[in-house]
Amino acid sequence: MEELVFGYVGVSYKEAPLAVRERVSFTDSKKIEFMKEIQKIGVEQCMVLSTCNRSEIFFFCDRKIENIRSCYEEAFSGVDISKYMLEKQGNEAYEYLFRITAGLESLVLGEDQILGQVVDALEFSRTMGHAGKELNKIVREAITCAKRIKTKYKISEKPLSVSYVGIQQLQKLGAISGKTALVVGSGKTAMLALTYLKEYGIGEIYLCNRTFSHAKALEHQFSDIQVTDYGERYEVMKKCDLVISATASPHVIITREKFQGSIGDDKEMIFLDLASPRDVDPELENQENVILINLDSLQKITEENQKERERLARECKGEIDQSILELMEWLRTSQMDRTIESIQKRCSDIVEDSFSYLNRKLDLSNKEQKILKKVLHANLQRLLKEPIKELKELDTKEQQENYKNMIQHLFQMESEDT
Repeated sequence: MEELVFGYVGVSYKEAPLAVRERVSFTDSKKIEFMKEIQKIGVEQCMVLSTCNRSEIFFFCDRKIENIRSCYEEAFSGVDISKYMLEKQGNEAYEYLFRITAGLESLVLGEDQILGQVVDALEFSRTMGHAGKELNKIVREAITCAKRIKTKYKISEKPLSVSYVGIQQLQKLGAISGKTALVVGSGKTAMLALTYLKEYGIGEIYLCNRTFSHAKALEHQFSDIQVTDYGERYEVMKKCDLVISATASPHVIITREKFQGSIGDDKEMIFLDLASPRDVDPELENQENVILINLDSLQKITEENQKERERLARECKGEIDQSILELMEWLRTSQMDRTIESIQKRCSDIVEDSFSYLNRKLDLSNKEQKILKKVLHANLQRLLKEPIKELKELDTKEQQENYKNMIQHLFQMESEDT
């Protein structure tokens, strides 16, 4: 019998461009079809992890990894993926799965979404009957380790979105809760800003955009915003404590001259300029009572956060290494589980046979029958205690196979029982 091997084959964003990844994506029906095909070559345990950034197969079997790779390539025979495919096995594969599950192999380092995707992939595999004891244990340990890393290191809490970083800077200035804001723009960045403002308890929100209908359309998602005319933006600023601008304008849309002319020098205001090119006149930074936050300062923060994520990711290695050591110990001892179960079953059969014989020969009460069965079972278990302990502590595959064969012979058990 060949030794069971854990491994993976597949493609990810690191090797394959989006145009290739799109063509090797697994739908649920494609997963079922692939699992049936891979079962034909003897692979009983496999999990398909397919996201926008990766399509990878994790497996636990006694077959050569080249066979699994061939099945993968045949599943997408119309796509030349040979130069993009990677494969790993053994410790490298364990570490890779653990890193993926913890978000350490993601496009956005430390992101949390992949954890749920791994959970779903395992559940799908189990539902389809392709996650045995070994694969289930490996993936579950990776999930547990990822949750521990998430709680301990909080990598994803170092924001990389300039929109979110910008809102965080406003929060640090005490400029959000209960305050009044004007948001200029209606694109994705403006929508993110609206979402984050509401999360931090903003008071009133005014919204304007050069195209009025675009701003009006956002009322369906943000029912409590007040859409105003773009040409009235300086008048609206008189009511506001902060202005967030995120348009695609090629030139400045909030000038120092018009701001001073319509509002005056005494108005306290915080500007968050999320646009590139800039929306807000940089000269406003020199005006008293005005704070201007733009992409230059935000980018520095996101770069620092990225470096911090990378540092934390390096610290996670020890956590993963320890989890894999414990997993390897479990896998080592579990190799003898079937043999131990077979011995225990044989002993249970002996207990039942002995009890049946004695029960027929002796006139035993119900209480005496229960005591007799317990005594027979306890004595056999006491006899097996030390041998079972020794079996669990066997170090090498060779030793395990030798003992399996010996036990099979001594107990006269069929090979499939061990």
